[in-house]
Amino acid sequence: MRTSKSARRRLVVAGLALALVASGCGGDDEPDDGTVELTFSWWGSDSRHAYTQEIIDLFMAEHSDIRIAADFTDFDSYWDRLNTAAAGGNLPDIITQEERFLREYVVNGQLLDLNSVSDALDLSNIDPLALAAGEVDGGLYTVASGVNAFSVVVDPQIFDEAGVELPDDTSWTWQDYLTISQDISGAGDFFGAQAFGTNEAGFNVYARQRGEALYNPDGSLGFTAQTLAEWWTLSLEQTASGGTPSASETVEIGATGPDQSLLATNDGAMGFWWTNQLGALSEAAGRDLQLLRQPGESAGQRPGMYFKPAMSYSISAHTDHPEEAAMFVDFLLNNVEAAEIMLHDRGLPANLQLREQIAPGLPETEQQVSEFMTEIGSSLVDPPPAPPTGAGETVSIMQRLYEEALFDRLTPIEAAEQFMQEVEAATG
Repeated sequence: MRTSKSARRRLVVAGLALALVASGCGGDDEPDDGTVELTFSWWGSDSRHAYTQEIIDLFMAEHSDIRIAADFTDFDSYWDRLNTAAAGGNLPDIITQEERFLREYVVNGQLLDLNSVSDALDLSNIDPLALAAGEVDGGLYTVASGVNAFSVVVDPQIFDEAGVELPDDTSWTWQDYLTISQDISGAGDFFGAQAFGTNEAGFNVYARQRGEALYNPDGSLGFTAQTLAEWWTLSLEQTASGGTPSASETVEIGATGPDQSLLATNDGAMGFWWTNQLGALSEAAGRDLQLLRQPGESAGQRPGMYFKPAMSYSISAHTDHPEEAAMFVDFLLNNVEAAEIMLHDRGLPANLQLREQIAPGLPETEQQVSEFMTEIGSSLVDPPPAPPTGAGETVSIMQRLYEEALFDRLTPIEAAEQFMQEVEAATG
């Protein structure tokens, strides 16, 4: 009989300290017995560390001539550590990547074009929409572990208590979204929605619906100030009508995490969240929540929603063992046992075949996510290009200038024009 997953993970947690002691970077100090030494870096929680070590152990059991050393930490520390390693020319062999920083590593010549190791890395079952997100200037530099979509999460119980019907998300408009939030706020001791306006992914969807984009393929800004001003104006109108909390309450709520959001506390009917956050939101709310498409998807020039890699895998351009590193990435992406251990923690698998195979073992909320992603997939178009170098600053710039407009210290168009100037300076 196989040891249960929970028991195995407890055993793995006990050994994590040993894994940290053994960790290193870049394949230095190769063993004398011919074993290939690789380092795999990632960020995340203790549970992610535990099951990732379990997957590493499975791989090494199948490949006795390859040893994988673990190198992990929390998200913020991860990038400090990775940047230091990059500056010293000592990157880990296999790197967990995030879209905002991808282009910087590519431009600096630090990532391997994965097309060069195609014999060891099978990408035939990877969702083409997810695969395209790893392309930069004609090369493929990262492959998604799994995918998310920025969607609307709703609380059907509040809709029912407010006497408001759930919208048809295949046809609803942005004006519908505002009207519904106002109707719900006027019907009980709750708000129609949590305010939007600070998430660059949300604006990217809105811009794409209008034939624009947050960034162009060359890294320049792909939208007009008027489009951003319109998006922020919609949010301000929603606040003014009472569909969302007041400006001061919005800032206070925005400073908390998902577990203190209006949906999580049963104080709001709608909010914009990534699909992989549905489980945590539902658990905090103590009730079933539901995913909907963003408003305006059918009314614009093109669909705005897209599949975003939850995280992705890259290989150092300076690894001494590109083929062996590619074999490990292939294992992470394509091995059934690895997928059954990982489940949805790194996003729903980008491997469509494995996504279908593990679906019965997913929690109920994640099964809903899987069904939702399958449903919207046929209507989506190409994903956004990799953000430019410096795009990591966009988040804080957008939040600060949205709040300036929210408190009427800047008009939406003034805030939008300043946003463009600051982002261009950060990414130029």
